[in-house]
Amino acid sequence: MTSSTQTQVQPKLIIHGGAGSSLQSKGGLAAVRRSLHNVIEDVYSMLLSGVSASEAVVRGCQLLEDDPRFNAGTGSVLQSDGQIRMSASFMDGTSGKFSGVINVSRVKNPIEMALFLQQSPDRVLSDHGSLELARELQVPSYSALTDLRLKEWIQEREDKFKRTMAGVVAEPETPDPEAGRGTIGVVALDTFGQLAAGTSTGGKGFERIGRVSDSAMPAGNYATRYAAISCTGIGEDIIDECLAAKIAVRVSDGMSLKEAMWRSFTEASKNQRDLGAIALDCTGNISYGKTSEILLAAYHNGQSIGDTLEWNDGELVGIG
Repeated sequence: MTSSTQTQVQPKLIIHGGAGSSLQSKGGLAAVRRSLHNVIEDVYSMLLSGVSASEAVVRGCQLLEDDPRFNAGTGSVLQSDGQIRMSASFMDGTSGKFSGVINVSRVKNPIEMALFLQQSPDRVLSDHGSLELARELQVPSYSALTDLRLKEWIQEREDKFKRTMAGVVAEPETPDPEAGRGTIGVVALDTFGQLAAGTSTGGKGFERIGRVSDSAMPAGNYATRYAAISCTGIGEDIIDECLAAKIAVRVSDGMSLKEAMWRSFTEASKNQRDLGAIALDCTGNISYGKTSEILLAAYHNGQSIGDTLEWNDGELVGIG
């Protein structure tokens, strides 16, 4: 295939900021929509300029990690001991390489470390290894703590940590403890027809020390030459379904993306899982799915920006 042929591909982009059961108010919905659409505008302009899917995914994850509204990077939730531990992974569909960091602390953008590990023989590092990598790369020490997340943790400590997880969307005016499940993700198709996916999270909040989320596993983030997927929701449910890898394998085996998503989410629904996912295939089809009530996702289909924020009609799978 010549480069002139490759550049004929229309780039596509889809991102998410978590999944859950409610948004606090129309004001909250508008703020989340603005945040997601701003990221779409920034990253899609990069794709139009010819950057790779990998570059676009990392840029999108950085922007979402830097937004304290979402539970990844700045604004990450606190674990049961009051510490922030973040996880992120990246997968390049062309090379087929998966890389990630697990329970890393005091860095601004965990996705950058996941990207660096693409070139390492050891491509997934846990807390101590991630700390050593941050030192080697001379990553500046950074506090991802926000006042709202600290207040949330203090209130939960006073209630003896009875809640099972924190909210994904931090709404300063009216915080909602049931707002969702905290993850961000980006999936991109570039002008060369290449796919990549990245996922990042602060965890579910108040969890047992050492718990590992799906975001640093192929269950939650996966890409091949045929499809790329980023998941969100309850990490344990996503791991049990091996959701991202399952969808990707089904597409690679010949299913359409829509059919692979529908079958996978039908199975997840029957198993009473609480999760969501965004996906692209190599021909530019966009799909998203959920068993939760709300999926905080936005996309660019080549003509315009759309989102799923008011997609609340009980359907398992949608097409962008």
